[in-house]
Amino acid sequence: MSFFILKLLKKLVYAPSISPDDMGCQKIISNELCKIGFSIVNFDIQDTKNMWAEIGNRQGKTINFLGHTDVVPPGDLSKWKFNPFVPTIYKNNIFGRGVVDMKGAISAFIASVKEFLYEYRNSMNGRITILLTSDEEGSAKNGIKKVVNKLIKKKEKIDYCIVGEPTSIDVLGDTIKNGRRGSLHVYIYFIGTIRHIAYTKFSENLIHKACLFINDLTKFNWNENIKNADERTVVQVYKIFSDPVVENVISDSLFTKINFRFSYKTSIEFIKSSVIMLLKLHDIKYSINWKLSGNSFITKDGNLLQAVKDTIKFFNRKEPKVCTSGGTSDGRFIHKMNSEIIELGLINKTIHKTNEFSKISDLKKLSIIYKETIKKLLT
Repeated sequence: MSFFILKLLKKLVYAPSISPDDMGCQKIISNELCKIGFSIVNFDIQDTKNMWAEIGNRQGKTINFLGHTDVVPPGDLSKWKFNPFVPTIYKNNIFGRGVVDMKGAISAFIASVKEFLYEYRNSMNGRITILLTSDEEGSAKNGIKKVVNKLIKKKEKIDYCIVGEPTSIDVLGDTIKNGRRGSLHVYIYFIGTIRHIAYTKFSENLIHKACLFINDLTKFNWNENIKNADERTVVQVYKIFSDPVVENVISDSLFTKINFRFSYKTSIEFIKSSVIMLLKLHDIKYSINWKLSGNSFITKDGNLLQAVKDTIKFFNRKEPKVCTSGGTSDGRFIHKMNSEIIELGLINKTIHKTNEFSKISDLKKLSIIYKETIKKLLT
């Protein structure tokens, strides 16, 4: 199993598939899947490659693996120990861009399916599907979002979905995701009056008012009753800009960009109304625009969550932490299909960083966990 995983992973890492360029990754994967009996359908949309593969029968349950073949840029190459697009084994680790996020999980899952079919093909009750895109790290506009709509029109079903995002923190399998927070941006233009900076009695400083508003917004109580701070709604200001005409003038405008990572317990409507309420409270004139990057979601408890927890507990002698922390994932699109969704992948300490790597032993262990989960659900 380890030999197959590394062989496939090396082929994928050699392909510099910076989002949304697939660079032949999905062709490499489809060739491997065809060897073990999968049928392949491509849903290419503009610059994005999307692939749907399936094997088995529709009478039973369908378990899907969701992944992406694209990676983020490697950054400054001089800071890498090894060429990021030349997979390198060093001290029982494998280095390369995308090893963890998430070509390693893809390779581990395909190895798990290959092993599972070798042992249980004749007794499998259901179907295994694989859904991949080349645009998860980028805009994600022509990837899983649109493919899911096509699948729904074709009356496809996904009962169980495993997303191969790197969820583990210290030990493989110590953390899994049963949902994600959403991401909502707000762009606010604060409108004031130009005044001489020395004569503050004639006007209020727009920047001061904006800062008071921002302070109140960052301390706002969203009434979520969520114990884990990493799962609560948080507000982050990531841009403030004001450009006075000269140094002794108070500007009549200020622009800010703010992001909300919101939990499944807080609605978009509540966030919007709270922002407007605070703007009015501080007597601020404004114009405002909103951009939704991704909805929050949480999966229903069911067979998939229990199977994954039981399998990890068997190997780790400890149940995994189940949470919704972190960024967004393509699981939010699968949620439209009323599927049970769990995210389970490699240790995430080096994702998007220089010298991204995984322990080779973790790749094998992840593949075994995937295989045992499939076994629990389809036999």
